[in-house]
Amino acid sequence: MTKNISTDTTVISFRPAVDADAEVIADLVNSAYRGDSSRQGWTTEADLLQGSRILAPEVRKLIATPGSVILLCVQDEDIIGCVNLEKTEGAAYLGMFVVRPVLQGNGIGKHFMQMAEQHAQELWGIDKIWMTVINVRKELIAYYERRGYVRTGRLKPFPSDNGKEQMLVENLQFEEMEKTLS
Repeated sequence: MTKNISTDTTVISFRPAVDADAEVIADLVNSAYRGDSSRQGWTTEADLLQGSRILAPEVRKLIATPGSVILLCVQDEDIIGCVNLEKTEGAAYLGMFVVRPVLQGNGIGKHFMQMAEQHAQELWGIDKIWMTVINVRKELIAYYERRGYVRTGRLKPFPSDNGKEQMLVENLQFEEMEKTLS
């Protein structure tokens, strides 16, 4: 699946990730959420968590897992965004959604999310998509609400020790959000 959209003078395409993309994907995800590079965009979690969000071997595992796809957003052969879609019972989980921090805020994410939702529908015939968001990320929750996602009220504790990242704020939780696709 390769689809193209145009935003102003830029052509953006979408394609599934392959194993050779794993390092670039891990670097992109970590740059969008952690450390100083993430502060160039608005999706940063640098004040909440430190360490790696994902490592290349984990990306390779997601790519290889049946019922999972990492969809890439590509501009002139350059990977500028990614999202992981995983088939769940009657729905799809959307996670690891990122756009390169310096490109955030110009509409790429909005188009990319629409493409990801459409891809999940076409791939698995689902009519619902869901995600988890760190509950203190009010601006991110509001962004997803503007995209049609609703808060379910279901909360899950954030893993306190996963070996890669450390909480800088106590009592973080994941909040589930979902969207019915038409």
